[in-house]
Amino acid sequence: MHRGRNVDPGIARSWLLVNGARTELFDEAHDSRADQVVLDIEDAVDPARKPGARADVAEYLSTGEKRAWVRINDRSTAFWSDDVDALKGMPGLAGVMLAKTEAAEHVTETYDRLGGATPVLALVESALGIEEAVHIARARGAFRLAFGSGDYRRDTGTSADDLAMAYPRSRLVVASRVGGLPGPIDGPTVGTSHPILREQSALTVSLGLTGKLCLQLDQLPVINEVISPAPSDVAWARDFLADFDARGQVIRDGSDLPRLGRARKIEKLATAFGVQPS
Repeated sequence: MHRGRNVDPGIARSWLLVNGARTELFDEAHDSRADQVVLDIEDAVDPARKPGARADVAEYLSTGEKRAWVRINDRSTAFWSDDVDALKGMPGLAGVMLAKTEAAEHVTETYDRLGGATPVLALVESALGIEEAVHIARARGAFRLAFGSGDYRRDTGTSADDLAMAYPRSRLVVASRVGGLPGPIDGPTVGTSHPILREQSALTVSLGLTGKLCLQLDQLPVINEVISPAPSDVAWARDFLADFDARGQVIRDGSDLPRLGRARKIEKLATAFGVQPS
């Protein structure tokens, strides 16, 4: 079983959001099947409780024994400065998820204030953020993009319909490619229906996103399974790579290059996630 601490965040599938004011949940999340854990001191925490939650999260990450990402408040708020100052240099800080990112400067200022070494995952949650996605993806310090689908819908009046949400998702995919970032992380599926979660995770994959936010522990196995390469794809990739090596790694025609790239990507993911060929 692959735990989150063993999965490169650049290819991590499941990103579990945990209320930063509920310290009793931290260890359970850390020991879960989440590829990455995000302690949330933004939307999950009432403004009056943010200072306490911030202090608890910083203490949890202070020894480096446990690692996690932290969703911090957006650049326009008074909480942002205190968040970055409290977290800077914490041994257990894997990176920050910057809420409501709407400009490249939001990323670079956060990155610089944290010391220029902590990755910034830009959470894009508005019409402006979506339209600025390419600039955000190219910003110094940007590590990966994520889609705040709920706030985006509230900002734009867009329904949750798959067609209506295809544009912002695809724009994040294109922006990530242009910016040289790993694939973006999709928003969470709200509810307890695993069939719906499976369907929406498959849509995530079909649009080119490579991770998904989640809110519940029991969602993790479904997300990890659906976003991992299928065993049949792993079998194809390994057969292709074996044949490629057997013929002296000669490129026969134009179709070989994209196939080679896809096969190598599948093999990398299969190795990371422990997927065996069918």
